[in-house]
Amino acid sequence: MLTFTTLFQNSLSCPETTSSSLFLASFLAAASSGSVQDELITLSTGAMVPLPAHGAVGNFSEEEKEFWKQPDNQGYVPCLDFSLKYRKASAKISKEKRKFLVVVASGGLNQQRNQIVDAVVISRILEAALVVPVLQENHIWGDDSEFSDIFDVEHFMKTLKADVRVVSSLPSTHFVSKQTINRELPFHVSPLWLRARFLKQLNQEGLLIMKGLDSKLSKNLPPDLQKLKCKVAFHALRFATPIRELGYQIARRMWIEGPYVAIHLRLEKDVWIRTGCLTGLGRQYDSIISRERDSHPEYLTGKLNMTHAQRRLAGMCPLNASEMARFLKGLGAPSSARIYVAGGEPFGGTQAMQPLQKEFPNLVTKHTLVRNGELTPYLEKSSMLAAIDYIVSLSSDIFINSHGGNMGRALEGHRAYVGHRKYIKPNKRMMLPFFEDSSISEKEFKRIMKKLHSKSQGQPEPRTNKIDRDVIAYPVPECMSKQ
Repeated sequence: MLTFTTLFQNSLSCPETTSSSLFLASFLAAASSGSVQDELITLSTGAMVPLPAHGAVGNFSEEEKEFWKQPDNQGYVPCLDFSLKYRKASAKISKEKRKFLVVVASGGLNQQRNQIVDAVVISRILEAALVVPVLQENHIWGDDSEFSDIFDVEHFMKTLKADVRVVSSLPSTHFVSKQTINRELPFHVSPLWLRARFLKQLNQEGLLIMKGLDSKLSKNLPPDLQKLKCKVAFHALRFATPIRELGYQIARRMWIEGPYVAIHLRLEKDVWIRTGCLTGLGRQYDSIISRERDSHPEYLTGKLNMTHAQRRLAGMCPLNASEMARFLKGLGAPSSARIYVAGGEPFGGTQAMQPLQKEFPNLVTKHTLVRNGELTPYLEKSSMLAAIDYIVSLSSDIFINSHGGNMGRALEGHRAYVGHRKYIKPNKRMMLPFFEDSSISEKEFKRIMKKLHSKSQGQPEPRTNKIDRDVIAYPVPECMSKQ
């Protein structure tokens, strides 16, 4: 059973003479070791790792073998070799006791994770100590969880000990009667901009409070800061012990039966409202969404002058259960495939899931896999439920995301970081017109779906291929090296 762990070095060194496959095997083996005592850890890089992939072993047809086959990782392995300049600067930055950065993170779990990652990087840029981030209550889901409820605080502080100083609370000497909260950050801010804007204030007052960080930090950072982002996302942000144990317990119940697919279906009510799309459940349900959207036009994202049909064909809508079922069949998934559905309660309840359940009877969720009230403490905690989904999805043989989003991007990068596990992104703009064409045979439909997605199944894809990609979603080449 592979689980969270700790490796004993400040940086995850790049392999030199060891073969890539052997290096990755030793990386995962180290990650499964239970002999490491946390008390001994000083500078650590704890790794979140999945259960091993099953591969296409057993009594499968050729089509099924192709479906379960893992992509070629091309020899890429984790590599967090920080420069000598970065490590020299760490001696001073990691001991900072005069300047403090407080960050308030908002949104759902993975939106919060992104902001926490950026908070660490910004504290490094400004050479300030970071107070454990404050999680703003989520008004959509009513989740008032604190950082320590979701994440392992001690592990977070220990893992980043050599990079920034992390403290559990702001010293009393830095409390002031009137605190300025910086909310208006532009997009794509650079380290130079941050220093020019905040260093003088931070040096004078000793305190900087920031809110609204979501996706504001530039995606194109110096190599050392990109590596730091990976270190935070894949090593430091370990879920709290109770969540971690339950998540892996559920993952084992799926894994022990053989390969499985995890799907993040975005069928929640708020998603339909924000995307401006039709639910596919009929006029009654679409009317409910339309009324809420009309009363809260600010919720709608994207272009206002597009029709429902135009939004769908432009790839702006999540795949509904019927479309996901046909997509899976088009990729060659057998009807016996075991499917784990991640995500919140779908709008329309069981009716929303019927088309997928009909084609793939072995459909489960965390709610159907738990026993004896295991999930009861978390039922009103959306972020903790999302964390459980994250763990089970990370260990799946195949992960499919129906509609982008922060969780999809987080798992895309995480699955790449631990060996390029199969990850399929539906090419909605290219494939949906074929869904409408009744003249296409099932055989031809399968051929088209497989061709459209042959190059998007989790193979190494350098972040540098496109500007403004996030290293957390595309860790090659900054955080992974090729043997």
